[in-house]
Amino acid sequence: MQVQVNGEGMELPDGATIAALIERLTLTGKRLAVEVNEDIVPRSQHPDFALSEGDRVEVVHAIGGG
Repeated sequence: MQVQVNGEGMELPDGATIAALIERLTLTGKRLAVEVNEDIVPRSQHPDFALSEGDRVEVVHAIGGG
């Protein structure tokens, strides 16, 4: 299936979860916020939240600094 991730097209297997997307982006374990179709998805739902064809996903990760 085709989804938009941070404005770029990405092909994912049907039924891919947010957790699988985060792993593919090599962001596992990072502090992030994920929005799907303009709705924030809580971290607790990432393993079970299945993406659908055409979803618009925004992944923002926090970068510490001082």
